[in-house]
Order: sequence, then C-alpha cells, then structure tokens
Amino acid sequence: MPPWGSAEMILTTTPAVEGREIAKYHGIVAGEAILGANVFRDIFAGITDIIGGRSGAYEEELGKARDVALTELEERARAQGANAVVGVDLDYEVINNMLMVSASGTAVTLR
Repeated sequence: MPPWGSAEMILTTTPAVEGREIAKYHGIVAGEAILGANVFRDIFAGITDIIGGRSGAYEEELGKARDVALTELEERARAQGANAVVGVDLDYEVINNMLMVSASGTAVTLR
C-alpha cells in the first residue's frame, strides 16, 4: 500500500465521495516533489535499464515523487482538520532540468 491514503483519509479525483456528504470545505491543499538534475543523469547513466522504450528506474523515481506529493497533500489536509481530499489533480512540469510533481485538491470533512 502506498504511504498516502488511509482509512481515515480519502483521496479521490472525483468531486465527491459516493454515499458520503461533504459537511465542510477547508480549501485547496497541495503537495509537491522535485526531482533534481542528478536524478536524470543517474538514470541515463544506467540506460541499459531501458527495455522496449521504457525505463524502470525513471518510472520508479516518478512513482516516488508522486508518493511524496500525495503524502504532503494528505498531511496538509489533515492539518486543516479534513478527512478527505476531493478533485485531486496530479501535474508534472519540467523546470530548469528538474521535474516537479504536484498534487492539488480540495480538503473536505465528510459525514
């Protein structure tokens, strides 16, 4: 199981949670993770990992960054008293040879 998302905290890309009512909106929350330029150099140094056009090492690093971003999102929602985040969106951006993964959504309290 990933480090984010638990029985106490629901993260969903949908605008609502079926069978649950949103009792309170806490506002927008976000989490970010940045992969530095060294990650790209290390991954491309191990280019032999690429099979059929896919790099397992690169995908693993992206997965770690996504987990960090979602964990931060969950922690920030929890700090506001929320028990769910709805409308979760994941974005990937390249900034000055670094990859940023960001997760955002609306922190809410469900009944």
